[in-house]
Amino acid sequence: MELLSTLEPLSKTNPATYRARIPGSKSYTNRALVLASQRMGVTGVTGGLHCDDTARLSEALDSFVGLSIEKTDDGFRAERTQERLGAPSSECFMGGAGTPARFMLGFSATAEGGSIVTGIQRLCERPVKDILDSLSAAGIRYDSVKETDHLPIRVHGGPISNREWSIHAGISSQFTSSLCLLAAQQDPTGGPIRIRPTGKTVSRPYVQMTLSMMNACGIKAERSDNDSILVYPGMPQHETIPVEVDASGMSYYLAAAAVTGTTVEIPGIGKNSAQGDIGLATAFGDMGCEVELTDDVIRLKGGKLRGIDIDMDKMPDVVLTLAAVAAMAEGPTRITNIANLRVKECDRISATATELGRMGVKVEEGPDYVVIHPNGSLTPARIETYDDHRVAMSMAVLSLVSPGIEIEDPGCVAKSFPKFWDELERFHAHHEG
Repeated sequence: MELLSTLEPLSKTNPATYRARIPGSKSYTNRALVLASQRMGVTGVTGGLHCDDTARLSEALDSFVGLSIEKTDDGFRAERTQERLGAPSSECFMGGAGTPARFMLGFSATAEGGSIVTGIQRLCERPVKDILDSLSAAGIRYDSVKETDHLPIRVHGGPISNREWSIHAGISSQFTSSLCLLAAQQDPTGGPIRIRPTGKTVSRPYVQMTLSMMNACGIKAERSDNDSILVYPGMPQHETIPVEVDASGMSYYLAAAAVTGTTVEIPGIGKNSAQGDIGLATAFGDMGCEVELTDDVIRLKGGKLRGIDIDMDKMPDVVLTLAAVAAMAEGPTRITNIANLRVKECDRISATATELGRMGVKVEEGPDYVVIHPNGSLTPARIETYDDHRVAMSMAVLSLVSPGIEIEDPGCVAKSFPKFWDELERFHAHHEG
């Protein structure tokens, strides 16, 4: 397995502010690609992220008859020439990309013919039954190609039978977002489609992001009574869909400043972002950092860190980032309401406990929580990444303050932040130079 000996710990710190270069949001790009594919004619996605996940999604969309997706210097270009697309002639292989796979299940429901959505073994193990149940209730047929209600799934595109849908929202917000995007593609003459989430909604900000992007594209989508969602079908109205900076990607450089006591500035994202992960900046403020959020910049200066109790249901993708910083704080940090981390690219609750444990940090884990008990220092360790980009990037931050931390399979960061290591070296050089 490829290994990366990460940077030597900083021996000094430059007081000058580090201006981080963070790519476009993966979450925004995935949604923008689907929205652009729903519009007749040519639609550009500007500022879009080029990474493994968005490549998988763009390639899958490009395989539909009547739709082409091209990578551009600044994102992607979609061209749709048919109102009713044809199903791909081959499988839509999504690799390990969870959000794109769930979006493709909904997108395929409008194409003529049967579309097969599949991926690597871990993706095929992850749950999709909830969205399949919703599609079936709406009149969309599907077949389980191998294991019942798991990928690979063949979706038979066709008309819907009703405009009142429900979705169990306790496993993944991606199911609800996929249904919202599917609802937008229905016949607008039939009136709005109501989507009723049932159970406790996890990762709610991601659904709100979907609704915000749909509205920005000219598709009316709004919360209604009893937290249901009303979607008024129609295609996007704009020739360009912009993508903002990735809040999940910026988390590692906020963390880098937090553990090294330095100052970082993230341009291109601000306090009004629909990305729930910007809440991490506030959490770091609670831990002792100085934080400033303006309309288009986030700044953080590291301070003396202290442990906190925090519910991270609204920002699950940055739990590992906060856990890494918590390992350098005084006092324990308790992170709760994170049960869905067990069904991500890996079991991220177990990964947090195991990998911080390798560095000598005591971690308690439960069904939906972790408690980090720092001991004031870290021991050298080789960190397993489980083919999970977020494990690699969050644990790499600790190499800035402790020697002998090696990251296995560093290339897995290509899933969301292909130039992560270049940027981390640039951060290091800024302070050591």
